[in-house]
Amino acid sequence: MKRFVHNPILGPIKKNSWESRSVFNAAAIYNDGLVHIVYRAMGNDNISRLGLATSNDGFNIKERFDTPIFSPIHHAERDGCEDPRITQIGDQCYMAYTAYRNHDFPVIFQISLTSINLQDFVNRNWNWKERTLPFPGIRNKDAFIFPSKIDGNYVMFHRIEPSICVSYSEDLKKWHGFKSIMEPRDKMWDNIKIGAAGTPIELNEGYLFIYHGVDTKKHYSLGVALLDKANPERILHRSDKPILTPVEGYECIGDVPNVVFSCGNVQIDDQVIIYYGGADTVLCGASYELNELLPKK
Repeated sequence: MKRFVHNPILGPIKKNSWESRSVFNAAAIYNDGLVHIVYRAMGNDNISRLGLATSNDGFNIKERFDTPIFSPIHHAERDGCEDPRITQIGDQCYMAYTAYRNHDFPVIFQISLTSINLQDFVNRNWNWKERTLPFPGIRNKDAFIFPSKIDGNYVMFHRIEPSICVSYSEDLKKWHGFKSIMEPRDKMWDNIKIGAAGTPIELNEGYLFIYHGVDTKKHYSLGVALLDKANPERILHRSDKPILTPVEGYECIGDVPNVVFSCGNVQIDDQVIIYYGGADTVLCGASYELNELLPKK
């Protein structure tokens, strides 16, 4: 594993009120030689909005936009649109994010889904489709749509604390087959709660799936699992040790200390780049050779 030598790759911009406080957890898609990084930003109003930056190599920023590309509009997300995860299927980009409403306890966090045509996205026409709540009234986070349908169904991973769950849908509106498929493990680095990171990478060996785990000290680390291609509920391998854990200053000191938290990753040739929030304050990157993340035969 190699952290980007110039981490963090994105930080707050004081002159932009919507991203003046923190810039962190980001989705990412790689298209036509360009990495599109959709990041969560917070300003002095403490409301999360989503911004966009691009990179040719995945680390050095080519362009960054001064205005958000996605902002709260509905009651359920009044206090923020958080932690985006984007999946490209054909000519559509499906985005799952956390809708945050601070005054609806106990249901503060809910999953929300939307989509945008790929050409609209790359051309910066922000024609986001309808925003829907797959599980209205359910406290839920850390969701993404799988990059391929399975048996004619869209597949969603999401997190009912403390576990990673799966659900299926034919139309992205009605969901079924809701069940837990990964649990925290006693006396390990992920023994309190776990949740999905970015969209899995489809390989010959299976789906390479990055996830986060929390230990008793409330340290957030990243691990890796390999999922069966025909049945993603089947875990073929799960790392005994984390692949990334907070040790650098920008990961240990910030709004939420001792956190590395990912919502996005891309594959460029044989390299996997993982984008992660450091201490809920800045956006960082780390790279791995693909064979480093696969289980040894």
